[in-house]
Amino acid sequence: MKTELPAIGKVSAEIFDEIILPRLGRKRPEILMGPRHGVDVGVVDLGQGQVMVTTTDPIFVVPPYGWERSGWFAVHILASDAVTSGIRPNYITMDLNLPLSVTREEFEALWTVMHRECDKIGMAVVSGHTGRYEGCEYPMIGGATVIGIGRKDRYITPDMARSGDVVILTKGAAIEAAGLFAVTFSHRVAERYGEKAAREAEEIFWQMSIVEDAFTAVEAGVREDGVTAMHDATECGVWGGLFEVAQASGVGMTIDKEKIIVQDAVRNVCDLFGIDPYSSISEGTLILTCRPHKAKEVIRRLGDKGIPASMVGEIVDPGQGMRYFEDGASHELVHPKVDPFWAAFGKAASQGT
Repeated sequence: MKTELPAIGKVSAEIFDEIILPRLGRKRPEILMGPRHGVDVGVVDLGQGQVMVTTTDPIFVVPPYGWERSGWFAVHILASDAVTSGIRPNYITMDLNLPLSVTREEFEALWTVMHRECDKIGMAVVSGHTGRYEGCEYPMIGGATVIGIGRKDRYITPDMARSGDVVILTKGAAIEAAGLFAVTFSHRVAERYGEKAAREAEEIFWQMSIVEDAFTAVEAGVREDGVTAMHDATECGVWGGLFEVAQASGVGMTIDKEKIIVQDAVRNVCDLFGIDPYSSISEGTLILTCRPHKAKEVIRRLGDKGIPASMVGEIVDPGQGMRYFEDGASHELVHPKVDPFWAAFGKAASQGT
């Protein structure tokens, strides 16, 4: 029986393996990491000890957030996958397929913020395409590729985690889900929890980036002397991201659920809209694995930058499987496959803001 495409969201590992993976164009020996499910980046050997790291994603813009938030979020989504390689992004190409409704003033406001954030991160726009077309609507208004050039001995990928590594999470679960709900439905949050709590929940929006998290973590070292793998917990959240790291590296994993941070504002929003924080989309949560002797230093460096983080588990031999512990009971860690955010957000939107 053939696997069907999902109703919404990313394709499953089965669809990826059945349709995409066997058909990747010309095979080239310099490709060190090609497309793989659960891996954020591709890596190409440029020779002379240098590699090129690339990642591609949609340009995601939501005008109701305001152009400041929209432009910031669009760029940080793109850069967040790239920085999981441990290599700083240098360049970006952008294809902007704008809706007919956009005005010059709106586009200029959006692009001004996107330029500013690219500059802060260190990315130069090197090529692209911009136009207005029928059938193009927010939030997906094109796509972009982020490119980084760095030393071959400094890049990491999610398949480099190894037995004995410590598993660390930054900021906690459901950062993106809570941030988007809080900004979009602020009146509902305020009605339930009060204006102060609603403003605190809205501030979660600015946590939806792992750029600073990743830059900071690898300062402690990489591979044998530090961070071995990093992954952005996007669709299907913490559970999905943890599963993908273990699967990519072919290892087992044990997780203490109670050590996963769930910020109070995040808990409030998830309870209000009826979503599980551990399986909900969480752009802004960096999952990383680290050699044990550098784990405390990574936590300290993150803390010095004001980034909360916790050691939540350990990489184990594959024979031990993937498991999490809650209240002393052991449970199998499985991939959620369907992120609860989308259905809950759609339901909430149908009821108005």
